[in-house]
This record gives sequence, structure tokens and C-alpha cells, in this order.
Amino acid sequence: MSIFIDTHTHLYLEQFDHDRATAVKNAMDNDVKYVLLPNVDENTIDSMLSLQKDFPDTCKAMMGLHPTSVKSGFEKVLDKMYEYFNQETFCAVGETGIDLYWDKTNYDLQVKAFQIQIEWALHLDLPIVIHARNSIDEIIKVLKPYTNKGLKGVMHCFPGTVDQANWFVGIGFKLGIGGVVTYKKSDMASVVEQMPLDYLLLETDAPYLPPVPYRGKRNEPSYIPLIAAKVAELKGITIEEVANQTTKTARSLFGIL
Repeated sequence: MSIFIDTHTHLYLEQFDHDRATAVKNAMDNDVKYVLLPNVDENTIDSMLSLQKDFPDTCKAMMGLHPTSVKSGFEKVLDKMYEYFNQETFCAVGETGIDLYWDKTNYDLQVKAFQIQIEWALHLDLPIVIHARNSIDEIIKVLKPYTNKGLKGVMHCFPGTVDQANWFVGIGFKLGIGGVVTYKKSDMASVVEQMPLDYLLLETDAPYLPPVPYRGKRNEPSYIPLIAAKVAELKGITIEEVANQTTKTARSLFGIL
């Protein structure tokens, strides 16, 4: 039987407070065996770790500071976060990166926070999960000095062009493919068509960005097969092939045995 991995979901957020356990069960009922949890900021750590504790065989946490949460004094926040690596097991560093959609005034702070977390990933030999919104070129600029140092990771909800995708694939990064791929006129569809399957990962970013036909509603990990079906359609292969390869890739990248 094929299984799926949702490599990026915020199942610990308040949108799931009334039915979190049900959402986990729904995921498992739809063959989504693992859900990976990127952290947002210091306020989400407890709820994320609590979810991992409640469902240790399914939920795997990451640790990082989201770029939209980077503010003056972020260094102290990162210092506190780094201490958790001595206390808990995490499958990745993240999510981190650069977001220039909401606020461009703290760009320099975002870059510094991003660089610190890149150093974490290298030191801990963990993959890094990168958020890029209106910032692909800026992300590339930051990553270039690290491309020959063994950095590995995934571009979450890959928002770029085929040429940009080729750059990330060229340095060994994976591309996170979510519900956006099911939207009309999605650039992500062109990326999926032209990138090798073994560089693609499935993700929901729940509760955000649900696939068709749930657009406008809350997203959840159980919708991963819908995303896989669209990838299969675009590549002219079976959904089982998509499941098998993306799961193999995710297991290898995130150390899921």
C-alpha cells in the first residue's frame, strides 16, 4: 500500500483546536502516515511539541523562526529556540527564510535570522525548510555562499519559475508542492511538469492554501492525495508512483525511518 507524507503542516494552530485529533485520524485514514510540523515562533513551540507528544508516530516537529515573526531582538528568541535542540528531537530547521510580502522594512533582520538558522542546519546536519514570498532572488543570494557546504532542504510552497526551480534543484534542494498546484494558471504546475519527480515533495501548509475543490476553506493533511493526484496528472504517471517517490524522498531528507 502506498503512503504519503505531508511535509509541511501547521496542525497545532488554533484553527484545529476543536478537532485536532480528528484531523490526525483523517490524515491516517487517507494514507497520510506522517505529518511534519514547521514551527512559527516562540508562541507556537508548546502547542507544536504537545502535538508531537500526543501523536509521536505520526507528527514530527521542526524548530525555527518564521520570517514574518522576525523583529528587533530576534537573537534572544533564536537563542531560546536553539536550546530545544538539546531537549527534543526535530526533523528539520524551520520554517525560516525571507518574506517581503507583508513587510519590507525588516529585510536586513530577516536575512540575519535566516543565516543563523542556516548555520544551525549545517552544524546539526539537518535539512532546512525555507519560506520564500516575493523573495526568491533574495533567497538565492543568501544561499549562494553555502551551496558547497552540504546544506540540504526544501523550498516550501515553491513560488518561483522553472529557471529558478532548476537553480534550487541544481544545488540539491527539493521543491515543496502544495494545493496551489491545483489552481488555474498556477506557475507551480509548469514547475511540476518540468522537474524530476525525485526533487518534489508533497505538503499542505494547512490550515492555509487548500487544494481544489476546498479552496476558500480550511486545509488539512488528509488532502495530500488530491495534491498527489494533480502531480500525477501533470506528469502523466500514476498516483502510486507519486506517492512512492515523494515518500521515499521525504524519508531520506527528513530522516524518517
